[in-house]
Amino acid sequence: MKAGSVAVVVIDDDVPMWDLYELGVVCTVFGIPHRDLADPWYDLRLCSAGGGEKQPGPFGLTLHTAHGLDALRGADTVIVPSVPEACVTGERELPAELLTALRRAADSGARMVSLCAGAFALAAAGILDGRRATAHWMHTRDLARRHPRVQVDDSVLYVDDGDVLTSAGVTAGLDLCLHIVRRDLGAHVANQLARRLVVPAHRPGGQTQYVEVSVPETDDDGLAPVLQWAREHLDTPLTVDELAARADMSPRTFFRRLNAVTGSTPLQWLLTQRLARAQALLETTTLPVERISHLSGLGTGTNLRRHFTQHFGVTPTAYRRSFPPA
Repeated sequence: MKAGSVAVVVIDDDVPMWDLYELGVVCTVFGIPHRDLADPWYDLRLCSAGGGEKQPGPFGLTLHTAHGLDALRGADTVIVPSVPEACVTGERELPAELLTALRRAADSGARMVSLCAGAFALAAAGILDGRRATAHWMHTRDLARRHPRVQVDDSVLYVDDGDVLTSAGVTAGLDLCLHIVRRDLGAHVANQLARRLVVPAHRPGGQTQYVEVSVPETDDDGLAPVLQWAREHLDTPLTVDELAARADMSPRTFFRRLNAVTGSTPLQWLLTQRLARAQALLETTTLPVERISHLSGLGTGTNLRRHFTQHFGVTPTAYRRSFPPA
């Protein structure tokens, strides 16, 4: 497990205000050292084409990067946080030198990542051909239309296709960045970093919950206490009826409101929390699998192994070998 170098592509010198969020997410996650969690931390470099004096854009903000596109080659990870809106709609083509630099980075073995509309750059470079990928749900139709060789999935927050990863829009980019930290440095580091950023380490559900009418009109703040209580009692049997009663709702209402907020059914949400607890215990303790299964509320070790393998693609024992307790 290692952090490695991260090269971030800044396509426009005048980055639109909307796109500053994705760029800020990348810089916050990978550019601020947390050496008490992992040492060394990531080596971040911002890269763009051109150089010299640049005139401020319409918002009075101009970014000067220390590196050109040649710095993409040799980076362990290359991230495209966004592309200009005109490049999404097809009114403007992405610079040929950028596409060449992205292809060379991919050919040299770099892990290629896009956030939101950054997928259009990877697609234009041919890096997404034949691969499953996603983008902001407002752009996925254009992505599929303009790049028919890409297997566009508009239902997920992010796609991890091994050496190529793509995310949906805005905050989903933070989900993907934390996922990358989890892959590189383990769940404990990712969870602690998420706590410092005051965000969930993992959000269940996909971006379909945000399409069109995504936020329910009713106030669901009343769910927070019962969900927190459930997380603190994962080692006990929990039923939908019990959780609904604690939320002072009927089971049907509880089901509907939890689904509206998380995109999951109550049972799916509980399973996700139990697996996260098992994952953390595997990383931070030497407890046997049977004990971890009990503490996470999954019952027997056999049940834990089955669900863990289905969800993470590896057995609990294999996972512990990859992320041994400190």
